[in-house]
Order: sequence, then C-alpha cells, then structure tokens
Amino acid sequence: MHARALLLLLVLGAPAAWAETYQGKVVRVSDGDTLTLLVDHKQIKVRLTEIDAPESKQAFGQRARQSLGELCAGQAATVRSSGRDKYGRTLGRVECQGIDANSEQVRRGMAWVYDRYVTDRGLYALQNEARAAQLGLWADKAPTAPWVWRAQHKH
Repeated sequence: MHARALLLLLVLGAPAAWAETYQGKVVRVSDGDTLTLLVDHKQIKVRLTEIDAPESKQAFGQRARQSLGELCAGQAATVRSSGRDKYGRTLGRVECQGIDANSEQVRRGMAWVYDRYVTDRGLYALQNEARAAQLGLWADKAPTAPWVWRAQHKH
C-alpha cells in the first residue's frame, strides 16, 4: 500500500504539493503578480507563484498590473495555494475566467519566469515565445528582471 501511495504521488507530481484551494472574488490587484481575494468575508492577499512581474515603479510595472486586472479584477477566482511567503501572503496558482493567470502574465510578456522558485518548466516556453514576439516588457531593448531591479534600488 505504501508503494502504491508513493507511486500515486510521483504520478501526480506538483499538484500533490498544493496545501489548500480557495475560491472567491478578486477585490484588488496590487501589481502584476499580487492580488487580494475575498473568501467568506475574509481578504486573502495572494502572490502568484513562479512568476515575477515588474515592480510598480519599474518599466512595464503599471502595464503588468493592468494586465492582471483585465484578467482577474472583479472576477471569481480559484487559488491553489502552495503555502505562505515571508510577508504572510498566500502563494499560489490563480485561475480567473478559466485562465491560469500565472501563465497568462508570462505569455503576455507581463512577467518573467521566477527562476529561483519555478517548478512549472513549461513557463519557459511561454516566456521564450513572448520574448521572440517582443510582447510587453520584451519590447524593451534591455529589460531588467524585477529581482535585479529590486537589488539595484534598495534603500
């Protein structure tokens, strides 16, 4: 029985790591990779996993926020949580209008694959397609990854 359970976990892969699933309405989009979900009269701040959108003051930061807003603001959403970050935000994959918002932000050129935390290697193909088509932030001749920008702008 234990071998069968282990095999099942291996076959399912990443979904076995999901801690909780939340369903609610998106009441706020903070930036290109963070939103707030209202679940049973409680607000849950969610950081989209595996991606990193430009910071608000960075080139394409406001456009990335608008993109996530177009996809999710005011919409019903499902969040598959994989835990919490050091700021207390829920980490997860977010689905709005039947679309995986994490993947869509990368596909639109509104976020980088966050190399340090990525587990969905398929995101790299979406990033490569966006870069080749010069979509979003890839239209910039020398786009700066958010983690590099943050390091350069520490106070």
